[in-house]
Amino acid sequence: MIVVLNVAAWKDRDAERHIGWARAFWTAARPFALDGIYVNYLENEGEEHVRATYGANYDRLVALKNQYDPTNLFRLNQNIKPTTK
Repeated sequence: MIVVLNVAAWKDRDAERHIGWARAFWTAARPFALDGIYVNYLENEGEEHVRATYGANYDRLVALKNQYDPTNLFRLNQNIKPTTK
């Protein structure tokens, strides 16, 4: 497995050009990528990305969250939300 981290950083004000090449790179590389997301690279992409990160394990992790953290005390990460509160 090869992990590729696509990072765009710049000092000038030409943000759209830099964001554009990063998005174009991802679009070109996506057909060769495995499904899934590395959890430590998530920011605030939303619950659908958290679900995709954990894949088939997501439902099992929700059950654990329900059992051990039903009030969602540990929520300041890429959170798996409990179904009970």
